[in-house]
Amino acid sequence: MMRTSRSLDRPFLSVTDLSVAFPTEDGLVQAVDGVSLSVERGKTLAIVGESGSGKSVTAQAIMGLINRNAAKVSGEIWLDGQELLGLPQHEMQALMGSQIAMIFQDPMSSLHPFYRIGDQITEAIRAHRKVGAAAARRETIEMLRHVGIPAVERRVDAYPHQLSGGMRQRVMIAMALINSPALLIADEPSTALDVTVQAQILELISRLQAEFGTTVILITHDLGIVADVADDVAVMYGGRIVEVAPTTVLYDRPEMPYTLGLLSSVPRMDRELPERLDPIRGNPPSPIRLPKGCVFQPRCDYSDRVRGGACLTVRPDLLPSEPDHLVRCHLPVDERQTISRDVLRVLSGAPQ
Repeated sequence: MMRTSRSLDRPFLSVTDLSVAFPTEDGLVQAVDGVSLSVERGKTLAIVGESGSGKSVTAQAIMGLINRNAAKVSGEIWLDGQELLGLPQHEMQALMGSQIAMIFQDPMSSLHPFYRIGDQITEAIRAHRKVGAAAARRETIEMLRHVGIPAVERRVDAYPHQLSGGMRQRVMIAMALINSPALLIADEPSTALDVTVQAQILELISRLQAEFGTTVILITHDLGIVADVADDVAVMYGGRIVEVAPTTVLYDRPEMPYTLGLLSSVPRMDRELPERLDPIRGNPPSPIRLPKGCVFQPRCDYSDRVRGGACLTVRPDLLPSEPDHLVRCHLPVDERQTISRDVLRVLSGAPQ
């Protein structure tokens, strides 16, 4: 039976204790492990973390793209008062494209190479709405113009390989927004693009979000690109949320050692560059053999400060450090904040 709840009872999007595991011959791959997050209507949440941290699988679970016959999925996903994990497949498919849309990181593999881009967008329109072919084409041309495709009357009949990477990504954005979805998930939308086009794509998503009132989840591995576009940031590591806060708070007062490591790895343009960046040592954990305690402990520079070796054996909870700022770490709050101030002082180039 489909579960519903008045939309006033919870945020526009609410994910509670989401877990996704894939049985394999080598063992159970715990791709997502107890993730809880929320996004208010019209806001942007950035999910940040290294490759393999569980960001994309979380997004795919929200979109209903996880094959339930090949994976174990549990938890709850509520969108505007409707629980998605309990929906029959045909009802979930009806929501895709109309209420929820996704921009994938590789538009060349997401667009069909044998069909013109205009035909692919008009198909998305007519799959969800009763619109004639001529009206759908006019709407397609207008949306392509809206996302900044030049000479749109000619390019609407182009094939994907005839467009640049930036243009293909704009086509994907147009296709995602053509049915005015309430939730847009952008999975690494600028990864394969040069930095100038990256900035254009992110600015375009922000502008269209403000215009259409769309709620956005932006998935990226780069903390350096979300500061100007996200309202809140959730940091993922080892399939878990390890820190979540409003964007200004996360950049000004990060507390999880992993978040500090990500910030230390980002080149800075406002100070003299060091000879080398300060990367996080070691490698991310295998999702088949996650550490028993804190998943970041093997790479953490501060775990020896925790009494009793709790980092090795006890999974830390995601607890509030201050209002709207949650951190998963065994270090006491005051010690985390002292470490954060010291690291940020170094990053800013201030004298020691």
